[in-house]
Amino acid sequence: MDLEKTRDDEAKAVTPPSLSSDTEAGDSAINERHLLRKLDLAIVPGVTLLYLLSFLDRSNVANAKLDGLTKDLHMTGNQYLTGLTLFFVGYISLEIAWNIVLKLVGPRLWLPTITLIWGIITTLQGLTQNMTGFFIVRTVLGIAEGGLFPGVVFYLSMWYKRSERQYRVALLFSAASLAGAFGGILAYVRLHSSTQGYQLTHIQGIGFMKGVAGYNGWRWIFIIEGIATCVIAVAAYWFIHPWPAESKFLTPAEKAHVHARLAADSDSSDKEPFQWSNVMAAIADPKVWLYALAYHTLSLPLYTLSLFLPSIISALGYSAASAQLLTIPPYVFATGLTILYAVVSEKLTRRAVFIAGSSIFAIVGYAILLSNHDPVKRPGVSYLGTFFAAGGIYPAVALTLSWPAVNVSAQTKRATANALQITIGNLGAVIGTQIYRSQDTPRYVVGHSVALAYLVANVVVVGVLFLVLRGENRRKERLLAEGGQSLAEKENGDRDVRWRFTY
Repeated sequence: MDLEKTRDDEAKAVTPPSLSSDTEAGDSAINERHLLRKLDLAIVPGVTLLYLLSFLDRSNVANAKLDGLTKDLHMTGNQYLTGLTLFFVGYISLEIAWNIVLKLVGPRLWLPTITLIWGIITTLQGLTQNMTGFFIVRTVLGIAEGGLFPGVVFYLSMWYKRSERQYRVALLFSAASLAGAFGGILAYVRLHSSTQGYQLTHIQGIGFMKGVAGYNGWRWIFIIEGIATCVIAVAAYWFIHPWPAESKFLTPAEKAHVHARLAADSDSSDKEPFQWSNVMAAIADPKVWLYALAYHTLSLPLYTLSLFLPSIISALGYSAASAQLLTIPPYVFATGLTILYAVVSEKLTRRAVFIAGSSIFAIVGYAILLSNHDPVKRPGVSYLGTFFAAGGIYPAVALTLSWPAVNVSAQTKRATANALQITIGNLGAVIGTQIYRSQDTPRYVVGHSVALAYLVANVVVVGVLFLVLRGENRRKERLLAEGGQSLAEKENGDRDVRWRFTY
């Protein structure tokens, strides 16, 4: 879907010096809409597929738990939670460093390589024999996966104008909710043909492979999904493209036009050498920390839902196999809302109101879950609550993660801001892995209460960000009106008096 830029007075970037007449002449024959569609087909599906694999390979442990993982590895419920925690400790440990490596090495080598590495680790997770091995594999898996999402968000910001980035980031993140649905499908797939004149058939999923090669079903979940990741990672060396200037799927005229449209919009076409001062500029910017805090208040409910939804549904009285199947509809619902919110939010160039509204939608879900005092007798009520929770969390996260990609200028500063947002944000996930304890089943009062409180905090943080960004825009407008400050050059990025933040 192509989105036309609206409300240029609020979303426009710093205007650079005029383009040369040669560049303008070379761009005159390029159809903007066709070029954007060409970029979408070449760039977005590949990175979305890699992110789907990453979310699937980190959250399939929830499906594996129902198929006997903790029993076979002789782990208690709390030890299992420790394994989940160690993933996120590894995940947040090197994210800023990974984005710096991406800037230096380039996406075509870096993104497929880290995907291949975590695919191998996921496969090895299926061969784990004890708790210590599980802890080690989860930690290393987190380190490897930590380089993907902030890197991909930065990568997209180097191809698209500011007004075009949020929709693409939201499409990317919609893969997270799809991964939850795929996890349930792969763990349990049972299709029935018509009984009218046909023999009843069953197509069994990975979770039903117990006994194959002497392995329990949960091992095959990791092994098959890990091998699939490795195969796709190798193919990614061909379908992930380098930076725009080095791409081969664009003609010289199209490259010139991409450069021109980005130069007229933001810093994405600049040849910016790496400087530590730009890293420090991100760290010193209070707005960057607010973006990180906004995601922090969402990451806890996000990951507790994705890691514990099968257990939450199973605790309502459903069998493990049925619980796998029942995880699919809430994720499909969340995927649809994520894309819908992204489209409407992009058209209206508004972020805060949609994030806060989506978080409130999720708050309703947790209120439903907490208010059901006998979920085993009334499972439908709690199951309804999971729809509200998923349908509110995933759109809010998608919009929040796209905010720095739109509002932070200077390439290294933006790469650092994206990575810092994930690092600080996922500290919430570290906390979240410890609050859904087995002794709290079936109501999970502690887990649901903390998730609800985090969502309330998100509404507050997003409200503060709204006021800060709107205030910055008004301050700059006053400076321009008063003529009291000379116009800064584009190198000053989002500090430029002509830069307008999207809120």
